[in-house]
Amino acid sequence: MTGVGQIGHKYELCGQAWRRGIRSLVTPIIALAVVWSMMQPIDRAASAEAARTREIVRYDNVEIDLIAEGRGPLIVMLPSRGRDSEDFDDVASRLARAGYRVLRPQPRGAGNSTGPLDNIRLQDLARDVAHVIAREQAGPAVIAGHAFGNWVARMTATDHPALVRGIVLVAAAAKTYPDELRAVVQQAADTSLPDELRLAALRKGFFHPAHDASVWLHGWAPAANKAQSAAVSATKQAEYWQAGTVPMLDLVPDHDPFKPKDKWNESREEFGGRVSVVVIPNASHALIPEQPGAVVDAIVAWIAKL
Repeated sequence: MTGVGQIGHKYELCGQAWRRGIRSLVTPIIALAVVWSMMQPIDRAASAEAARTREIVRYDNVEIDLIAEGRGPLIVMLPSRGRDSEDFDDVASRLARAGYRVLRPQPRGAGNSTGPLDNIRLQDLARDVAHVIAREQAGPAVIAGHAFGNWVARMTATDHPALVRGIVLVAAAAKTYPDELRAVVQQAADTSLPDELRLAALRKGFFHPAHDASVWLHGWAPAANKAQSAAVSATKQAEYWQAGTVPMLDLVPDHDPFKPKDKWNESREEFGGRVSVVVIPNASHALIPEQPGAVVDAIVAWIAKL
């Protein structure tokens, strides 16, 4: 072999040895990388979102379509009249990321929830909520009731005080409000009407002028709306209004026709130190799709003081 050939041969042998050395290092490096990635902190936001579940909870002759997510102290969210619990998707996700377990029972007649819809009272709807809380076996819950949902929250606190830590009145109407607004609610919820008429009702009764009311053209449950109207008509206000003795957070939208400015402190004036009032700007009766971040911030701050 010539001198040049010998040199080339040596280089080839060195190259082979170098490649074998690299290969011998690659496997342990990959293994170390896998172990390192497993030791990194879990992304709580991603895991909370991934943990969202949906199941049917049964008791007696009632089936409750329950959406749940997150880990931590319990928060139950109840929607406005005739609406379903998916209105809270964004808010629930944020609360779960903040360290709470959020339960959203669909009202009877909404989603896949079923149960007697005739001859019922708010007590019956409160019993559904109480069953969902008790089933968790995780201590009392904070119940956030949006509009009509706040009446169910109050009723639950009245009839099942051991299960309720406090309630959040989310865009709760004043103790009395103009009858014409009841017609606005029914018009907005009537899916048989043209969208133009329903949008006019939504803009009048539910949404700040700067916000898109069309997001609420969908998400209505006619059967739930009818049953809820009958339930509240069959229940005297005095039976639920007191909400037992639990603390209350009153989230007041600054453009809510159901609670004008002269009524903003109504609940605190009636119940004193039990009530904290937070006025949320640039929002109306819908509130949840209008200012989700402000709603979450207020709830989390209030719960931290309970």
